[in-house]
Amino acid sequence: MKLFAPQLKIPKTPPRRLLAGMLTLGAASLAPLAQATQLPPQNLSQMIDKADLIVSGEVTAVKDGIQDGVPYTEVTLKVAGSVKKDLAPKSNYTFRQFGLLKARKMDDGRYLLPAKIEGMPTWHVGERVMTFMNKPASKTGLSTPVGLAQGKFSINGNKAANSFNNAGLFDGVQVVTRGLLRASETSMLSKPAGAVDANVLQGLVSRAVKNNWIATGAMR
Repeated sequence: MKLFAPQLKIPKTPPRRLLAGMLTLGAASLAPLAQATQLPPQNLSQMIDKADLIVSGEVTAVKDGIQDGVPYTEVTLKVAGSVKKDLAPKSNYTFRQFGLLKARKMDDGRYLLPAKIEGMPTWHVGERVMTFMNKPASKTGLSTPVGLAQGKFSINGNKAANSFNNAGLFDGVQVVTRGLLRASETSMLSKPAGAVDANVLQGLVSRAVKNNWIATGAMR
C-alpha cells in the first residue's frame, strides 16, 4: 500500500491546482496552520474580538472529503445559541476545517494521509460545544476556531473547557467598567485554569458582544 502526505504531489491531479488550493486557505485558516507549532495563546477577550461567529450546540455530523485538491473535515452542529450572527435555534450550522479524518484512497491506488497539525481541534458526534469561529476563507471557505483548539470548548454537564483545560484563557482579561460583572463572572475570570460553568461563560460572552464591550474598551 502506497502512502503519501497531502503536501506532496498527487499523480493525476494538476500540481498547480493542488498548490493553489493549499496556498489560498486565507487568513482564517492558513495563518493559524502556519503558526500551529507554536499556538500563540488567545485569551477570552481576544477570542471574542476575533471571532466572526460564536456558536454553541451539539455536533450531529462529522465527515471529510477533498475539494479542488484541498482536504477538509466537515462539521455540522445543531444550534443551541449564537452571538455575533443570528442562527435560528435547532438549525444546522456547517463549516469545514483543513485536513482529513482518515487516509483516503485515490484513483491511482495511493492514499492521501490525514495532516497532523498541532492544535487542530477534533470533533465527535454527540458532543456539546461552544466554539469561537474565524471568518471562512474567501477562496476555499475553510475555517477554524480562533486559536485552533483553544477556541473550541467541550461542554460536559454544566462545565466547559477547551483542550488545554482553559489554561491562560483569562490571562490579562480585564473588565474595567465598574458594575458590569456579576459575582460568578468575577470568580470565573480569576481562575488560572480548569473547567468553568458553561452558563456563566456563555452569559458573559453574550453580554460582552451585545453591549460591544471590546470596541468601547469596557473589556480588554
